[in-house]
Parts: sequence; C-alpha cells; structure tokens
Amino acid sequence: MTAASPAPVAPPDHGRARLLAPLALVAVTASWGSTFFMLKDTVTRVPAADFLGLRFLLAAVAVTLLAPAAVGRLSQQERRWGVGLGAVYGLAQLLQTEGLRTTSASVSGFLTGMYVVLTPLLTALVLRSRVGRTTWAAVALATVGLGALSLRGAAVGGGEALTLVSAGLYAVHIVGLGRCSRPGNALGLTIVQLWAVTAVCLVGAVPGGVTVPPTGEDIAVLLYMALVAGAAALVTQTWAQQHLSAERAAIIMTMEPVWAATFAVALGGEALGPRVLVGGALVLAAMYLVELRRSPTQEPTAAAVGGVSHIGPV
Repeated sequence: MTAASPAPVAPPDHGRARLLAPLALVAVTASWGSTFFMLKDTVTRVPAADFLGLRFLLAAVAVTLLAPAAVGRLSQQERRWGVGLGAVYGLAQLLQTEGLRTTSASVSGFLTGMYVVLTPLLTALVLRSRVGRTTWAAVALATVGLGALSLRGAAVGGGEALTLVSAGLYAVHIVGLGRCSRPGNALGLTIVQLWAVTAVCLVGAVPGGVTVPPTGEDIAVLLYMALVAGAAALVTQTWAQQHLSAERAAIIMTMEPVWAATFAVALGGEALGPRVLVGGALVLAAMYLVELRRSPTQEPTAAAVGGVSHIGPV
C-alpha cells in the first residue's frame, strides 16, 4: 500500500475497502457457519481441547509459511498485543467448549452471541466511545434474532456461566484487536495470535494426551477448519476489521448462526422451521440498520477499527 515513486499518487481507495470489508466478513461467517454440522459427530470421537489444539496448530503453521517475515515487521508492543489477544481468544474457546458439556448447543449459541451486546458496552465503558441509537437498535434486533435461532429454554448453571464468561472474552478480543489492528500488520498479528491460541489450547489438551482424529472424515474436517475456517478466515477478518468499527463488525458477525442454519438445512437434513426464518430475518434487519442506515459521520476512525474473533463451535 506504499508507493515507490516520488511522484504524487492517489490515496488508498478506502471507499472500496469499506465496501468490500463487510462482504469479506459475511464470507468469513459463511465458512464458520458451515462447520457446525461438520463437527456434530467429530467432537464425539475427539476431545474438544485436542481438536482445538491441532486445528490452531495447523492454522498457525499455514499462515506462518504464507508470510514468514510478517512477524518481524511488528513492533514489540504489537507482538505483546498479539500474544495477549490470542491468549484471550484461546481461553474463550476452551471455556465455551467446556460449557457445552453441561448445556445444549442451542443455549450455548445464544449465550455466546451475547458478545453482540457486550462489544458496544465495552467500547462505551472502556474506550469511552459514543454508541449511536442506530447501533443499539441493531444490537437489540440481533440479540432477539439470535434467541429465535438458538434458544429453546435455558437454566442458569455451570455450563451457562462458563459460556457467558467466554462471550465476555470474545467481546474483549473484538475491542482489543480494534485498538491494535492497522494497515500493514494484519498477517503478522494473525500469526502471533494463532500461535498464542495454539499454546493455550494445547495446555488444555496435554494432561490427557493429544488424540489425533481417527477417521479420514474427521481429518478432512480438521483440515477444513484449520485452513479455510481458521487461517484464511482469520487473515480475512483481520484485514476487514481495519476498515470497520467493532460495533458494526459485531453485528455483521451475527450472520454466523444464519449460515449455520442454512448449511444444516441444505446439507445436514434439518427442517426449516419458523424460528429459523424469524431469527434470520431479524439478524438481516440488524445488518441493514448498521450497513445501510448509518450516517456518513459514523465511518470508523483510526482509533475505532476492530477485529472480530471466531464466535462458533469449538
């Protein structure tokens, strides 16, 4: 994005980037949503922490080989941010997965989706940023939509508590990455985060020994999640979030359960019920509010661009 010629050059096309960034995040959520039905059987044969450790290890190796010099271009502060954010994200993954042991996937999905509410709250409280009425309306619509898609009644127990904590950690990751993500550091920051996530997950897997996926189908799922829904998705989201505010990104990311429902119906044999239709419509309405009804003055600033973590199944 820098020019070698001393002659005046046109500035980067931020308008195009801001148009492409939301579309890129939608594509990322589609890749994540496709993993729900894939993992339905796999996690019954491979412990979740083991699967997570192997998944992020492969993703870390892949992105490191893609840009081996990227980390060297980071400042010491950016590296520390990457390690810290990766640790937060890895812990959130482990807590979310542990919570699934004692709560249903539908309740876990809704509670994890509370990051949509927590992100603007953290932005307002920690970063002292102003959150407009349109964003709050979109947050309300998205939350109701997530409930329609996922919630079938819930009892507040240990699993639910762990999942809520994981949602808070995901929100911390979103806001934190928004503070340190900038043009030029996407790949390096991604690599550092992936290795930190790998370390955290493997710590959870090592005590019982790391179990390798036993079947060819399980290995294929692992590779897909590591390389497509892991490495490629994280690189894409880190770039995209340089051009979006954390609040807008959080709303867009609520497309993940919509995609999950779509793939479950199309490839997983599930029935398309009114809950899916209503929930998906509310999520899309939330996106409409943020993307089409925001004023020009609500464009992200250098201090308010964000990065979004993967809010999905193990």
